Amino acid sequence: MAETPKHQHRGSDHSRWIPIFLSSRQTLLTLFWTVAFALIILCQRNAVRRLLALRLGAPPPRRPIPVLRQVAFNLSDFGAVGDGVTVNTEAFERAVSEIKKRGGGQLNVEAGFWLTAPFNLTSHMTLFLTENAVILGIDDEKYWPLMPPLPSYGYGREHPGPRYGSLIHGQNLKDVVITGHNGSINGQGRTWWEKYRKKLLNHTRGSLVQIMWSSDIHISDITLQDSPFWTLHPYDCKNVTVRNVTILAPLSEAPNTDGIDPDSCENVVIEDSYISVGDDGIAIKSGWDQYGIAYGRPSTNILIRNLIVRSMISAGVSVGSEMSGGVSNITVENLYVWNSRRAVRIKTSPGRGGYVRDITYKNLTLDNVRVGVVIKTDYNEHPDEGYDPKALPVIENISFTGIRGHGVRIPVHIYGSREIPVRNVTFQDVSVGITYKKKRIFQCSFVQGRVIGRIFPTPCENLDLYDEQGKLVKQSSSQNSTDIDYEI
Repeated sequence: MAETPKHQHRGSDHSRWIPIFLSSRQTLLTLFWTVAFALIILCQRNAVRRLLALRLGAPPPRRPIPVLRQVAFNLSDFGAVGDGVTVNTEAFERAVSEIKKRGGGQLNVEAGFWLTAPFNLTSHMTLFLTENAVILGIDDEKYWPLMPPLPSYGYGREHPGPRYGSLIHGQNLKDVVITGHNGSINGQGRTWWEKYRKKLLNHTRGSLVQIMWSSDIHISDITLQDSPFWTLHPYDCKNVTVRNVTILAPLSEAPNTDGIDPDSCENVVIEDSYISVGDDGIAIKSGWDQYGIAYGRPSTNILIRNLIVRSMISAGVSVGSEMSGGVSNITVENLYVWNSRRAVRIKTSPGRGGYVRDITYKNLTLDNVRVGVVIKTDYNEHPDEGYDPKALPVIENISFTGIRGHGVRIPVHIYGSREIPVRNVTFQDVSVGITYKKKRIFQCSFVQGRVIGRIFPTPCENLDLYDEQGKLVKQSSSQNSTDIDYEI
């Protein structure tokens, strides 16, 4: 018989060995756990490498930049240097000019500190701030251009005559997006604030971002910080969305650093954001006294929801005081205000004219807030002596549903007057823990309205009482009474 080749014997031995090996349950478990421990060790080694890289200052892997337009550029392509020292204004201007020539495009601001003077955006443009990208505003006012005063304000908000422009500006635009991987726009406002307090400025300070007479504006996933003046100011715009932004300024000694000021705007959504600033978190406006009346552009159809706000100086969400063009159809819901002076406020005065109507507040949470709800009709600040003191605003149809809180000094302070009464106010489902032990903690003056169901604390006598089914229980006989003993 012929001898079988050696390599055939070897293959036959392997064939017999493999089934025996695989049939062993203990061996299979050993193999499984060996592979599992190897994967765990590999993951731990990668995690340790990442931690060491962070400690040693090495940057983590960067997220890829999405392409949101047909044409995309990097700011560095135009000669910009992100060292925090080089002035990159010309690079920004060249980039925007190229995007305008192409009919639209995307400008990526890479990681770094990009110092610049104010520059303008263009239509059909996306400004994308990558992770660790910071646009820095030059803090020397000589680099900031002067602009005419806003027509609905008559003259500069702080000084007569021209005003400083905004760091990032746009006029008569359509389809503008400012977004990113939480990159930042920093106005370096401290120098401006100090000069303002020392009266060293001759013109009204500029905003951080101001878009005027434009439509289809989307701002999301960025941080806006230390504005010289109002932070984000859409003026006479339509279809504005602000989502998932962080807005920061010091809680004190940062004057007029409002977070977002929709001004004579229509169809606005502000949602899912965090705001902590030195003035109002949000202030809805529509012009100032006779100039706002003449301009005649209301703010309307505005939805504000899912916000966390802190304001030690002013309020979480305000309407006014510049509301002379009218404010209507506003919804504020799912608002959390903490460690603040006021939660929500409507402020106006004789001379404003206009109206505030159809305002709905739902699901407000107040955490250590001095005053919860404020309506104030004597906010006497005017652009000049030309205002008409007989131009009286109308305040009506305001509802509050679902207010919770603790550590609140005065839950409600409504200061209507004989010439500016507050009409048709509704409170329902209110339960606020208080810290102020005096009798008058739900304060009213010249107010007409109702309470539906039981609320705490006990409402003022100006309001009618209804049960949960909407049946009148007690009608007020003292709508014009004044029950206020605390100046807020």
